[in-house]
Amino acid sequence: VRAQGDTYQVVADVSQFEPPDIVVTTSNCHVAIQAEKVAEDGTVCDTFTHKYQLPEDTDPLSVSCALTEAGTLVITARRR
Repeated sequence: VRAQGDTYQVVADVSQFEPPDIVVTTSNCHVAIQAEKVAEDGTVCDTFTHKYQLPEDTDPLSVSCALTEAGTLVITARRR
């Protein structure tokens, strides 16, 4: 988690996954990123799981995320 001005930012490389395979959830100042690549036969061939704790002064309603074309997931939250 990086502080930049009045925001916090989390960056993750999820370039090996397609956008529909990536799930981001938030709960109690925690951010969880989960991604799963499923082969044509239905077996899971790649997974990605990361959990981050945001600082206590994070506005929980301000958390947003964006996926760049290069496959970098950027999660941003405002500081109170």
